[in-house]
Amino acid sequence: MTELRAAGRRLEGYAALFGSEARIGSFVETIAPGAFRSALAGDVLALLDHNEGQVLGRTRSGTLRLTEDSRGLAFSLDLPDTAAGRDVLALAQRDDLGGMSFGFKVPRGGDDWHGEKRTLRTINLKEISVVSSWPAYPDTEIALRSRGHDGHTLRRRRALILAEVARAIG
Repeated sequence: MTELRAAGRRLEGYAALFGSEARIGSFVETIAPGAFRSALAGDVLALLDHNEGQVLGRTRSGTLRLTEDSRGLAFSLDLPDTAAGRDVLALAQRDDLGGMSFGFKVPRGGDDWHGEKRTLRTINLKEISVVSSWPAYPDTEIALRSRGHDGHTLRRRRALILAEVARAIG
């Protein structure tokens, strides 16, 4: 368990899991281990529903922390005391969030195609998003970390939407 911030407003989990399949139109996509490695050094945003006007955090300021482990792209996000941050907190407490997603570009040579199956090997990560709708990937996790009256952590299982696929392919 990670340390709780004084405000008790931390969201954490996985924005992407390696090997999990998503059906994107006519093809199936998976993410290979190590795909995010080079992207972790850049400034990545945390957004609400991929909306650039609703920033929840960023790696540059330290309010978003990203790591790649054996399971996938793990995140820890300190939610801001803004309208968007309060909305995410309220939805997480009610278990109403749809899951996590991420926006990215694939550099030349960063993916492999085998028939109708695409494997992402290198991803230029731009943002991760807390989403309020339906996910494409069924296996990621999102959990709210806060101080409840009993001190227990709320845990929630969620899924991932692969964002901006058309832009990444094009």
